[in-house]
Amino acid sequence: MAMEQKAAPSSAPISLVQEIAALWGECLGGREVGAEDDFFALGGNSLTGIKIIERVSQDYGVQLSVRDFYLAGTPTRIAELIEQGRAGT
Repeated sequence: MAMEQKAAPSSAPISLVQEIAALWGECLGGREVGAEDDFFALGGNSLTGIKIIERVSQDYGVQLSVRDFYLAGTPTRIAELIEQGRAGT
């Protein structure tokens, strides 16, 4: 099942997914983060989540809700939300 998730096409550019993964890694103490890594499995918590949401707002001009961030849970899905926000959908 995990292989199917990784194979699912993303509407977000790979470069954006990589940028989000790098941001998560930075906020999570310099760890390596993959495109499909789960925020909470990596040790993420509410304070770290808020930091990431603030950085996304500053860096990409897209305001994510805390709920959307937690439900998305992976760099790929966050990148998709950023793309949707940029498109105004």
